[in-house]
Amino acid sequence: MAQEIKVPFFKASIGEEEENAVLQVMRSGWLTTGKQSLAFEKEFAEKIQVPYALAVNSNTSGMILAMEACGVREGKAVITTPYTFVSTATSARHLGADVYFADVEKNNYSIDPESIEKILESPRGKNVAAIVPVHIAGNVCNMEAIMDIAKKYNVRVIEDCAHSFPSKTKMGYAGAIGDAGVFSFYVTKTMTTGEGGMVTTKDENLARRMTMMRMHGMDRTTWDRYTSPRASWVYDIVAPGFKFNLPDMLAALGRVQLKKADLFDSQRKVHVEKYNRAFSKMDFVKLPPTGDGNAWHLYLMRLDLTRLTCDRDTFAKRLQELGIGISMHFIPLFHFTYWKELYPDFTAEAFPNAEKQYSETISIPLWPDMTDEMTDYVISCVETLGREYHA
Repeated sequence: MAQEIKVPFFKASIGEEEENAVLQVMRSGWLTTGKQSLAFEKEFAEKIQVPYALAVNSNTSGMILAMEACGVREGKAVITTPYTFVSTATSARHLGADVYFADVEKNNYSIDPESIEKILESPRGKNVAAIVPVHIAGNVCNMEAIMDIAKKYNVRVIEDCAHSFPSKTKMGYAGAIGDAGVFSFYVTKTMTTGEGGMVTTKDENLARRMTMMRMHGMDRTTWDRYTSPRASWVYDIVAPGFKFNLPDMLAALGRVQLKKADLFDSQRKVHVEKYNRAFSKMDFVKLPPTGDGNAWHLYLMRLDLTRLTCDRDTFAKRLQELGIGISMHFIPLFHFTYWKELYPDFTAEAFPNAEKQYSETISIPLWPDMTDEMTDYVISCVETLGREYHA
């Protein structure tokens, strides 16, 4: 018998405004990329204070576009973290490039700048086209150090911002610090279009290249072809591009969500403060790391296993049995068959910090419309299991 879910891991905050926006597009007669997508791009660019934003159909698509524009190709490589979702790294592989992995910081989930520099100082460093830091759970990486390293070695920086909208630091918004930023609007993210993403940049040349490659390498957009006085069938293909555009129905949903983004951000932080207050009193829980501008996309509850008689998986399964939706962010890539076969020396032993964080961490429910009763129940269950398994 299936276990009753009392507190879902996530539930998107969708209201009548989103429904009406999508219906208006459906009734307009124009469903694909058009004026809604253009408006969404403009509004998102203004929000994070960059001149260029391109709406795409996923973070993965955006990552491929950004990497391709930054010179990632066969014979080149990117540096990223094994503590990420697989698409961060496979995007480079789709372009024929190698991936070099740097461990995360000790007691943190962010890529370690010192590990990045060790790779760049090694013989492999000459092949590196880009560094791809991943802002895990909304907590921004040490971008000051990473940008200094990138400048020193003359490599690009592509921020994986799938978790980090609207993270804002003293250096600016996440996605506006490096050469490019790539966001996700998947259903579980801080704002959603169901599926979709956005690529941002301050570089006009990168923006021009990504705009062209987003639609088959075509020198005209679909909206231009069908609304411009120029004949719609007149266009040129100037490169072997992709099909990565975002339809207007999803862009309309995103425009409404964007207006609510700051409200969602404040609502998540109310739940975070409640979790932190409660868990700070439990000696078997380590509070998640936080820094400048944390958007708190996820609450990464890290267990102190020295104070428990069970492992992380047992604790997680018991939470599920109690009706709490949980997840794991992330299974490090060295656990997956593809990467182990591709790089035989890519092992848990080579990345001790990433492996340790993974073995101790559970992602627990965190979403804007959670009720006080829900957060209280999660806290109560964690406390109960902590007593049951306390060493």
